Amino acid sequence: MWVKLCCLLLYFLALFVLARVFEAVAWYESGFLATQLVDPVALSFRKLRTILECRGLGHSGLPEKKDVRELVEKSGDLMEGELYSALKEEEASESVSSTNFSGEMHFYELVEDTKDGIWLVQVIANDRSPLVGKVHWEKMVKKVSRFGIRTGTFNCSSDPRYCRRRGWLKSTLIMSVPQTSTSKGKVMLKEYSGRKIEVEHIFKWITAHAASRIKTIYNSEHLKEEWNKSDQYHVKIYLFANLDQPPAFFSALSVKFTGRVEFIFVNVENWDNKSYMAEIGVYKTPSYILRTPEGIYRYGNNTGEFISLRAMDSFLRSLQPEVNDLFVLSLVLVNLMAWMDLFITQGATIKRFVVLISTLGTYNSLLIISWLPVLGFLQLPYLDSFYEYSLKLFRYSNTTTLASWVRADWMFYSSHPALFLSTYLGHGLLIDYFEKKRRRNNNADEVNANNLEWLSSLWDWYTSYLFHPIASFQHFPFDSDWDEDPDLFLERLAFPDLWLHPLIPTDYIKNLPMWRFKCLGVHSDEEMLETFQDSESDSDSENREVFSSEKEVSEDDDLNTFHSRSEGEPRCSTETCSCANKYCHPEPYERKARSYGSYSTAGDMEPDWSAWPSDMLHCTECVVCLENFANGCLLMGLPCGHVFHQNCIVMWLAGGRHCCPVCRWASYKKKQPYTHPQPLSSDAPS
Repeated sequence: MWVKLCCLLLYFLALFVLARVFEAVAWYESGFLATQLVDPVALSFRKLRTILECRGLGHSGLPEKKDVRELVEKSGDLMEGELYSALKEEEASESVSSTNFSGEMHFYELVEDTKDGIWLVQVIANDRSPLVGKVHWEKMVKKVSRFGIRTGTFNCSSDPRYCRRRGWLKSTLIMSVPQTSTSKGKVMLKEYSGRKIEVEHIFKWITAHAASRIKTIYNSEHLKEEWNKSDQYHVKIYLFANLDQPPAFFSALSVKFTGRVEFIFVNVENWDNKSYMAEIGVYKTPSYILRTPEGIYRYGNNTGEFISLRAMDSFLRSLQPEVNDLFVLSLVLVNLMAWMDLFITQGATIKRFVVLISTLGTYNSLLIISWLPVLGFLQLPYLDSFYEYSLKLFRYSNTTTLASWVRADWMFYSSHPALFLSTYLGHGLLIDYFEKKRRRNNNADEVNANNLEWLSSLWDWYTSYLFHPIASFQHFPFDSDWDEDPDLFLERLAFPDLWLHPLIPTDYIKNLPMWRFKCLGVHSDEEMLETFQDSESDSDSENREVFSSEKEVSEDDDLNTFHSRSEGEPRCSTETCSCANKYCHPEPYERKARSYGSYSTAGDMEPDWSAWPSDMLHCTECVVCLENFANGCLLMGLPCGHVFHQNCIVMWLAGGRHCCPVCRWASYKKKQPYTHPQPLSSDAPS
């Protein structure tokens, strides 16, 4: 997870640097930056009209270029970035979809139950033609969609009873606007009563009703009263302009941020005394002033702060976000991080997509589960102060120059999705290249595995979990009522040795005990020889039964075909393990390969048994490699108590032989710990 997070942060850093490169290239080719102001006098009539349409100002009664230019200047400063975005938006001939309502419930869910948006609905009465023709309606839909106004068509033939109850006996236009200034308030429906059925007249009717929700100030006394008033709104945005009504984008934002931000329009058209404006820091008009408890912020001075709906919406969302905004942001970031698994995972193509689907499901589930308690905590009354401090932190951080760059980059890449996806793909391919180069030195088989090989291994893994005890869930050591493991006999009946045994996960190996072999002192050769002779004579009688049973066991090189040893096989009954000279008894085929009577270690020193775990059997020889334990070597013990070299037993278990090489006890099953008996008294009668 941390690797994917680092890769995602590296990708965002690359996007930030790439945006600065694009700005440098644009400045080198054209000689201007996106934040550079544009003189409206140098623009053509078509470009000026495009700017007015994007800002939502009517220009139908202004036939001359001079009047259009003055209206642009009155609405706000024009930057190169805003001009470029407006021209690109006009050239894009994308068709905007309009909703067709199927009945009363559909209309209620989308229109009357929507508390933070504006709807324009054309009602077509029974056996009547629509009020606005198809061509004009498409123009209307495209014009109002720039300001977040949604459109739809309700045909009364689908629900005539609802139309009669509403009084829609003739074709008309219906506009829905939130009635109150509180979030999730009531919605009022307005019916168009104009005689002229033209796009510009209908748009003026829409903007007039939307602007009526904005508080308007006409004199300095009212401004002073409003400026010093403290109410529920912590964030207020003022528009000081010489206009009849605020632009449509300003009115549309007031509906969208209902209950979060208060929009105030200050009409300075007939003001003679503007001294109070200078006192509060407003020296020119038009000006967009954001007032917060932390101070005053002049919108339009930083990068990407254009006089448009999209730019101001992004700015206000960063200052006063909703919980839904934060959830959507976290959802996008989590999915971008999860998709990094497609490039980090190496091997077959099917493996990559299987891991990707698993990661997407896991990350999204964890995200939703983690958001549930957060939503519950935010509803607690004593967390209001925490919520206010969080918003204060958002306002402090998002009014910086770095935050303005991030918002500008977000608008740029979101308006060019192909560039965003191509850079993400290129970043992923670079990660895939370096990851493949790193893993090729460690495990070439994993990198070069094809789809068929990986599917085969996946099937083996699935069947091993489906038909075999899940060893990965059994953490060794542990104490439970199943230590005796009564199902061992049933397992052998279900999977006899003639069948193909399923694979068992090897993650239990890391839980096996490990320690280092240590020696205490040095013994002379005579003492070692005498000890060897005594122990060999003592062990002859004890191992006679074992040697007789060994004759019945056939030798076989494949360790996986050995049968489980009988219950009559001798177990360790002395201080060590019934092995010659106090050492572990080897397998029959191993005894024939080498004698295990040797007591001496690599340095002829006495082993330090105090360093051994209490449930491990004492021995100094590994029956896998047939070598003595050297001083300082790493040992590993199995649940049955037998001890081996760590490397030897790991290779044995990883090869699919999940049992002890000596007693054949399952290496992933707990066994009753062995207790060393007290030595017998030396003066006992013979």
